[in-house]
Amino acid sequence: MADPSSYRPKPGQIPDSPGVYKFRDEHGRVIYVGKAKSLRQRLANYFQDLAGLHPRTRTMVTTAASVEWTVVSTEVEALQLEYSWIKEFDPRFNVKYRDDKSYPYLAVTLGEEFPRVQVMRGAKKKGVRYFGPYAHAWAIRETVDLLLRVFPVRTCSAGVFKRSAQIGRPCLLGYIGKCSAPCVGRVSPEEHRELAEEFCDFMAGRTGAHLRRLERGMQEAAEEMEYERAARLRDDIGALRRAMEKSAVVLADATDADLIALAEDELEAAVQIFHVRGGRVRGQRGWVTDKVEAVTTGDLVEHALQQLYGEEQGDAVPKEVLIPALPEPVEPVAQWLTQRRGSQVSLRIPQRGDKKDLMATVERNAQQALALHKTRRASDLTTRSRALEEIAQALDLDTVPLRIECFDISHLQGEDVVASMVVFEDGLARKSEYRRFQIKGFAGQDDVRAMHEVIGRRFRRYLQEKQKSGEWTEEPTEGVDGAGAAGVADATGPTAVADPAVDSDVDATDPTDPTDPTDRLTDEDGRPKRFAYPPQLVVVDGGAPQVAAARRAMDELGIDDVAVCGLAKRLEEVWLPGEDDPVVLPRSSEGLYLLQRVRDEAHRFAITYQRSKRGKRLKSSPLDAVPGLGETRRQALLKHFGSLKKLRAATVEEICQVPGVGRKTAETVAAALATAVPSAPAVNTATGEIIEDDGAPPAVLSAERGQDR
Repeated sequence: MADPSSYRPKPGQIPDSPGVYKFRDEHGRVIYVGKAKSLRQRLANYFQDLAGLHPRTRTMVTTAASVEWTVVSTEVEALQLEYSWIKEFDPRFNVKYRDDKSYPYLAVTLGEEFPRVQVMRGAKKKGVRYFGPYAHAWAIRETVDLLLRVFPVRTCSAGVFKRSAQIGRPCLLGYIGKCSAPCVGRVSPEEHRELAEEFCDFMAGRTGAHLRRLERGMQEAAEEMEYERAARLRDDIGALRRAMEKSAVVLADATDADLIALAEDELEAAVQIFHVRGGRVRGQRGWVTDKVEAVTTGDLVEHALQQLYGEEQGDAVPKEVLIPALPEPVEPVAQWLTQRRGSQVSLRIPQRGDKKDLMATVERNAQQALALHKTRRASDLTTRSRALEEIAQALDLDTVPLRIECFDISHLQGEDVVASMVVFEDGLARKSEYRRFQIKGFAGQDDVRAMHEVIGRRFRRYLQEKQKSGEWTEEPTEGVDGAGAAGVADATGPTAVADPAVDSDVDATDPTDPTDPTDRLTDEDGRPKRFAYPPQLVVVDGGAPQVAAARRAMDELGIDDVAVCGLAKRLEEVWLPGEDDPVVLPRSSEGLYLLQRVRDEAHRFAITYQRSKRGKRLKSSPLDAVPGLGETRRQALLKHFGSLKKLRAATVEEICQVPGVGRKTAETVAAALATAVPSAPAVNTATGEIIEDDGAPPAVLSAERGQDR
């Protein structure tokens, strides 16, 4: 790992002008390419204190061994040079969009003497007009088959064309009228090229002129009583209309635009693009990328524009490009697109109307693409096996961790402290084994103590179940895959109840629920064993303090055959007990990806439970009954004191200190809270939980929701 100060340029060496820079590793390979309006200011950001850098940026600068730059005249030139270098060097720390070469296009080889219509994949070639991309090649062939009736352009290969010319007979398409047969001289090269250009005009969205021309010809033929020609023209019009129906009308006629939408998380991003020509969706494509560098949504949009239009010219760049976020700065990108097209290109975010609605559709496609990508990656057996092996190797485990349990603590400003436990077996979530914990008696945000308590409670139950193992029998449920069973993790799963035989503060799957499709071990009372299986690995959401607390809790119980690690969210580092330095897994590691999925699922489950508990208590408040006290002042009171409990204990003078609350109102509030009789504890019939007024602030949640832990 290199020290960035060892290759940092001396002060004054870096010019204060636009340019492009390259970081190289110790072997001279380019690992990152970037552009800047001011090279001096941008490069200075990389050589600050490592603790202040984004973890991905820190990894890049410590991997690099040198930096070099090239000065250019304008930001547009910097953008062009950056794209060229990224394509040339393929740097490992730059955003890479995958699957960008896998979509089929409808191509017309206008560079040939006799242009040919065909399906093309791969890199684009000069002299070829492209339409699409399409999701499937058969969709292109269906469209071409309809259009060849009106525009009989050559579709045969060079070998077939040459042989037909030699023998003087056209192929089958020439005989059935779906090829003008230029191979045998039925049309001249000029006439055939005119057909190919009309074909391109129709595919580009200029459909009205061709339809009107055919309709006029049909009417003239009918007036001249040439009914056979009129019938043929009628059929041609029908073929064109059927070809047009294959593309849905989404925007006003003659609208040419590309819509780009993103769906992203901390690790990956999915891009979806709709190509609209003549108001119709003419093509769709999508990419997925690993976020190997610290990028914003605007940066991802800029990279997508480079990938999409870097090798395009002319009409391939539309008049309008709709995006979810503007690159920073946007002017060079817009100017670059204008140069590629040869005329003005509008780059903007849709705000209202049909374009905003269509952008929402593209965003949904991007979200589905990202979810599908993650599902395929998680469900692949080979990938899961490799992930478990990488984890075992990185943590120096004797065997692969077939069962992983992850714990997370959640609270809001130290109130309503809860914890979650999620279980992954063979790399897949086993939701029927998820558990939720209530943690009482903690004041403040002491995640370490809470983690110690939760781990201790979980393994104390394991030891108790282990001692009673001789009294338990197995009661399997036929035809059920436990790894895929739905449990208490989701609102749509079986109801979670508190079982007094375990801990009153532990939620578990209802053993009496006949709809619960899970394999279970039962005791003589029919209750399932909830903590009978020990994990091979315990993962905690946090760094060294949380890991030490978890290890200490297990040591106190004599549990020494279960490994422990922690995954710190900010730097994505793996911490082990007693180690001063973390284990850093490669960003492309399947093992790290699995640990992140486990950690994120535990965090989601904990947040969901914490918010559900909070919502039950927020349904009513004694302040609601205070006359003359509106929502604004209720929120001000609770925000000032922090909780209803502290507000009850406050004096009239202390209440008067809240902005907007006078003495008369303060006296009314104090009297109302003093005379309010606490109602009997409400019981949630679905979960069996007691909903208590423990003083957590209900009215400030909307403002502080972002501080959920």
